[in-house]
Amino acid sequence: MQRRHLLAALAAPALVPGLARAQAAWPSRAITLVVPWAPGGSNDVVARLVAPILTEQLGQSVVVENRAGGGGSIGMGQVVRARPDGYSLLVSSASNHVFHSLVSPELGYDVREVLTGIAMMVDVPNVLAVNPALGVSTVQELLVKIRAERGGLAFGSSGTASSNHLAGELFRMLTGTELVHVPYRGGGPVVTDLMSGTIPMAFMNLPTVVGPAQSGRVKIIGVGTAERVRIRPDLPTIAEQGVPGYAVRSWTGLFAPRDTPDAVVARLAEEMRKALDSEQVKSRLTALASEPIWMNPAETDAFVRAEVERWGPVVRAANITTG
Repeated sequence: MQRRHLLAALAAPALVPGLARAQAAWPSRAITLVVPWAPGGSNDVVARLVAPILTEQLGQSVVVENRAGGGGSIGMGQVVRARPDGYSLLVSSASNHVFHSLVSPELGYDVREVLTGIAMMVDVPNVLAVNPALGVSTVQELLVKIRAERGGLAFGSSGTASSNHLAGELFRMLTGTELVHVPYRGGGPVVTDLMSGTIPMAFMNLPTVVGPAQSGRVKIIGVGTAERVRIRPDLPTIAEQGVPGYAVRSWTGLFAPRDTPDAVVARLAEEMRKALDSEQVKSRLTALASEPIWMNPAETDAFVRAEVERWGPVVRAANITTG
């Protein structure tokens, strides 16, 4: 017995440098950023903005993979089940990370326990947008249209239990109107149908719709933030247009499977901080009316827990289900 303990003690120091070298070698191959929504949405836009910068900083390819469906749960589940080695990461949002998890107990896991926060990345305003042919420019004009239609109007969102869906349900509750929810697999398909007139109105993330709005193909009539967006002060809030108490926000953050090495998480967090602080990213985010809100891993985890506690009662009051 003593001989075995002695051999183990002698072997242990020899193993430590090997482990240190393996950890220090990260990354040694391509890293995948899984976006749980279709191409064209705000998460996708942010992921593709930072991916080439991270590639340069880390010395390995950083690729974006879209895995849409299930309110973001398909892509999220892929990362939850991935090896915790820092090579499969989740570019997540309030929609799938908070809202969908609150209404989908069948997920079989608590996102707060199975995913580790790396960094909060971007604050993403929600907006209410309409097809120009609807002939409205304000929230009050829209309410007149909704109330004039039997059964109200249909609104699009990036998916059931997404932040956009909740934005629409909260609008319906606070205005006492009838609205029919039309879920999509991400913001890109929503804006496509909004431009074509397939749906008359939609609640979307501002980065998804800012381009089509600038070209006149859709019209933004209000932002869902409690106060006007600092970098787009020309856009009035929904609350100030006669819907007091209305406020819904979204965000984009980076997460890894639980048990990913602390050193890898710390490295990724620091590289993301530098990427978000680059003039290239800051100027592009400003153009998209979004803002970088980097937080370290501990702050990111605390932020997610606070979001779940804040929105749980609201989701239950809205009676949102995935059925």
